[in-house]
Amino acid sequence: MSEVPRRLTRLPEKQRHDLAELHRLLEDTYLGHVAHRDGDEVSVTPTAVARVDDSLVWHGSTGSRWMRLLTTGTPVAVSVTSLDAVVVARSRFESSFWYRSAVLRGVPAVLDGDAKLKALDVLVERIVPGRLAETRDSDTKELAATMVLALPLDDWVLKVSDGWPEDIEADVAGNAWAGVVPVRTAHDAPRPAPDLRPGIDVPASVRSFGVSPP
Repeated sequence: MSEVPRRLTRLPEKQRHDLAELHRLLEDTYLGHVAHRDGDEVSVTPTAVARVDDSLVWHGSTGSRWMRLLTTGTPVAVSVTSLDAVVVARSRFESSFWYRSAVLRGVPAVLDGDAKLKALDVLVERIVPGRLAETRDSDTKELAATMVLALPLDDWVLKVSDGWPEDIEADVAGNAWAGVVPVRTAHDAPRPAPDLRPGIDVPASVRSFGVSPP
């Protein structure tokens, strides 16, 4: 794996160079936005992402235009962000967020065989931990209709904002409150599918989200 080749020119003090921090961000987020050029246009597609070893993977239909385009050597930029808190400053100007954000660049490769199966398993477990043990394997037709792409973690920039409000002294001396409001993801009670047969309980994988059926 190469050294990080890019440097931030705006707020460089927020840049992080630790690969382990990038791994933590990728393990804390489900959604990435894949940007690529399509002729004279630039497109951005949101998709579920997961880290598999030293690559970021995502999947899609083999019939998808944007997925097929990315098999032709088209470079991409993938953005992932975790919003961690709202920074409430004493002034409107200084109010902001705590966040961790990364942009990864490169040319994705198509995964086949065991590498493809491993990536699909990781994606399933990333979204619903424990679900693999509760469901059947994908059949040949489903696998043939699914494409998996992998982007090496070779070219990336990680930016972390986790500071307190930076109010000027005059505002600090004032009466306005300042601080941070942490942001967290919460899950509501699961809702069964309309065609779910009676007598099927909520599985352990769904209960692991810390919610109970109504």
